[in-house]
Amino acid sequence: MTAAAGNPFEESPVPDLPPETTPTAIRDALIDEERAQFEVAYREALAEAAETLDLTRVLDVLRNYHRIAWLTQRQGPDAHRRMLDKAAHIVRTGNNPGARSFEDMRAVIDRRLGS
Repeated sequence: MTAAAGNPFEESPVPDLPPETTPTAIRDALIDEERAQFEVAYREALAEAAETLDLTRVLDVLRNYHRIAWLTQRQGPDAHRRMLDKAAHIVRTGNNPGARSFEDMRAVIDRRLGS
């Protein structure tokens, strides 16, 4: 009998998660507001998985919040908060204060293309 046959969990075909993708690492990389949202979504997904024996929603939550955590760490928490504030302003008012007109953007594109 091999070691794997004696303990099927010793040599799992499932790869280890990279350290930055564990639930704890993801939670720790988020800003406070998103950390609370992650914890709720993760706990709900775990409860659902316990009932359905399907980890799809758990993995979706981890994948989604890992992207947010990576972006937050890459741009920094302050820049991430500014982006969230700007997005909330746009949703609330329908106006993007930093937007450039179509004509301005067309001129930028034309300059870059040498047109």
